Amino acid sequence: MAQPAWQDPEPLALDTAPVPEYGSGSLADLLPTLAACLEVPGFAAAIPELTPADRNCVFLIDGLGWEQIKAHPDEAPFLHSLLPTSRGGTGRPLTAGFPSTTATSLASVGTGLPPGEHGLPGYTARNPQTGELMNQLRWKPWTEPKAWQPYPTVFQLADAVGVHTAQVSAPMFEQTPLTKIALSGGSFLGRLSGEDRMDVAAQRLAAGDRSLVYTYYSEVDGKGHRFGTDSDAWRGQLMYVDGLARRLAEQLPPRSALYITADHGMIDIPFDEQSRIDFDEDWELSAGVALLGGEGRARHVYAVPGAQADVLAVWREVLGEQFWIASRDEAIAAGWFGPTVDERVYGRIGDVVAAAHDDVIITASVNEPHESAMAGVHGSLTPVEQLVPLLEVRS
Repeated sequence: MAQPAWQDPEPLALDTAPVPEYGSGSLADLLPTLAACLEVPGFAAAIPELTPADRNCVFLIDGLGWEQIKAHPDEAPFLHSLLPTSRGGTGRPLTAGFPSTTATSLASVGTGLPPGEHGLPGYTARNPQTGELMNQLRWKPWTEPKAWQPYPTVFQLADAVGVHTAQVSAPMFEQTPLTKIALSGGSFLGRLSGEDRMDVAAQRLAAGDRSLVYTYYSEVDGKGHRFGTDSDAWRGQLMYVDGLARRLAEQLPPRSALYITADHGMIDIPFDEQSRIDFDEDWELSAGVALLGGEGRARHVYAVPGAQADVLAVWREVLGEQFWIASRDEAIAAGWFGPTVDERVYGRIGDVVAAAHDDVIITASVNEPHESAMAGVHGSLTPVEQLVPLLEVRS
């Protein structure tokens, strides 16, 4: 029935938000499935469509979502040709997890755990012990890594039982806390050029009878943030990484499976006041808010003590047609962060969680000038951000 014109619009119902496929088809399920196929104790094949291989390589392309590959067959002919192979030949994508952002997704990949367990629930999140916002990508302010994320990585557990494990990435990532808590185990091999990374990944894959190798490329995401996915700079990076993927695929040793995936997709947001809501200039949204965390399309809102209900009501009233607005407990109950949330993680999640539905972001021009100027963004539950490929090549 049509809504009367005089009646205020209803906020988006939380049950209309797509929930990531934790346990059967999310990024957190990929390495546990490969580890199970390699007979690493304690793991089960969570993604049932995948079949075992002795040597497994994961190539993660930062920022290259499912919908971006589908939309660019000319710039990425090799990757586009592999779309029917995705997720064990079903032609379906995986889901990144919430929020769909690099720190959260890389932790999900490396630990095999959803965000509610590994405890990196966003780009920035409040540290309940200090009350400060913790940037989980740049690891600022400094926080003891093992206290923040205490679980072992899949690489560490595989290496301990004799699987040949290696990570091949840019040298600058070797000593970062995020690498230590999410992607360590076995050997780290730093290589500057993308071509060198592909060649070394293939060599490390061949070095063991049972292998688990990870390699990574970041600049598709970098150009998307700076110029947007409709830019020549972004398309140039897509063409380049398409060639890298082909180069790696052509060097696979026998009995190998290459899986090409991503940590999230990306959406371009116009530079206008309707599309970019500035928290730092909005007295309604900032009233009663002690800290604004997360990022533009996936916000953690930490209220002043006693103001939680009021902040939730105002955010729903102001933004509820454009964002899914949930209390902490509602977001947890809806499964946004996974089936369970560890006690240590509970207070890192915002009193209010805002996930964008429309083509809109919440900027913070004063406190987040760099992030507020980005053309391409991500973080929410929409398909363009949430769906990632799992393209497959076998030898």
